Amino acid sequence: MLSDRFDLPLSTASRGAADSYAAALDRLLAADVGADALLDAALAADPGLALAHAARARLLQLQARAADAKAAIATAQGLAAGASARERGHVAALALAVEGRAAEALAAVRTHAAEFPRDALVLSLALGVYGLIGFSGARDHHERQRALLEGLAQHWGDHWWFLTWHGWSRVETGDVASGVAMIERGLALNPRNAHGVHARAHGHVEAGEADEGAAFVARFLETYAPDGQLHCHLSWHLALFALARGDASRAWAIYDRAIRPGRARSAPMPTLADGASFLWRWSIYGHGGAAADWREVADHAGRFFARPGLAFADLHAALAEAASGAAEAADARAAALDALGAAGRLDAGPVVALVSRAACAFAAGAYGEAATLLEQALADLPRIGGSHAQRELVEDTFIVACLRAGTGARAAPLLRARLARRPSRRDRAWLAAISPGGN
Repeated sequence: MLSDRFDLPLSTASRGAADSYAAALDRLLAADVGADALLDAALAADPGLALAHAARARLLQLQARAADAKAAIATAQGLAAGASARERGHVAALALAVEGRAAEALAAVRTHAAEFPRDALVLSLALGVYGLIGFSGARDHHERQRALLEGLAQHWGDHWWFLTWHGWSRVETGDVASGVAMIERGLALNPRNAHGVHARAHGHVEAGEADEGAAFVARFLETYAPDGQLHCHLSWHLALFALARGDASRAWAIYDRAIRPGRARSAPMPTLADGASFLWRWSIYGHGGAAADWREVADHAGRFFARPGLAFADLHAALAEAASGAAEAADARAAALDALGAAGRLDAGPVVALVSRAACAFAAGAYGEAATLLEQALADLPRIGGSHAQRELVEDTFIVACLRAGTGARAAPLLRARLARRPSRRDRAWLAAISPGGN
């Protein structure tokens, strides 16, 4: 019987289908372009290959093409009935994820990984900032991802895909040096792995290496297609590195070219998160901001995330609504989040509503109120999901709110903790504004 890249059997007699499927999975797991054409080739060679239909469903889900993804996974489910137990479990786990049944999908991933620890596409569902663990509402989701991967590491050896995620989990849990070493080993094995580049960028962020991070990401983007899954987000990292280096004009040029709605070619979620968080930083770092730019992001949020309930999207939608002057929309979102929380239907709990109201207060110039609300939210920020780099936006807003309210001393412990973790010119300047001696 033919096998995939991970030595797992495939229910196909077609070498062409097996090879095309394996190559498609390489691209899909690396967030590289071309997986769709390779899946077409696999299915042309063997239309009955259930796993190729399942991989297509996952690719469509990542592209936010929900109806198409559900149709593809339904086809896979029908074909998997006569496949192996591994393939049936693979399709079943993907089906739960595609259908939006997140808690059941995560349980299925854990069960499947215990028996088939090298089934990468299934395991990938649990990983990353937008994965099943990251969006579970758990305060310790970074630690949970690391624990899952370290429990499976003995089965993987030096494989580029596993090294990337294992290393990234270490970076996000404070073990930056060993995490970066893993990520770099993975990139040496597959330099086209955009997830590896993204993980390495986070290593630079956590080490306070803006110059090195900017050069590294810029080199990769030179040859990464604009319709690559991570092009927008890697551009966001590049723009933030530029801001950290004091190069505001370059940061804005990157936003205008590759991040703003209508220019970014990524799925709606990263376009919203990266666009709103860049513009908010741009504003609170003292560069102003045009109402038209904010309306563009708020319109994008209204188009794709009008119904509250996905915490990470709600956070960034609230920023856009508040900054664009749509305070009523932001208040309505916060009220809807309160109702969902009261009904037990919001995994992240009350933190997103707190931040939403704080954003409205901040935008209205009520900095003392914003600081008080944000102070209540800080401990639960990880429940929103995302990375440390993404959630620093809320911390930065708290710091600026305290400074503008004349209560900067409230932010000093947070600034000192961040500076103890990594250097930052901006954090040093903020701390100096609070305490001229820097203590």
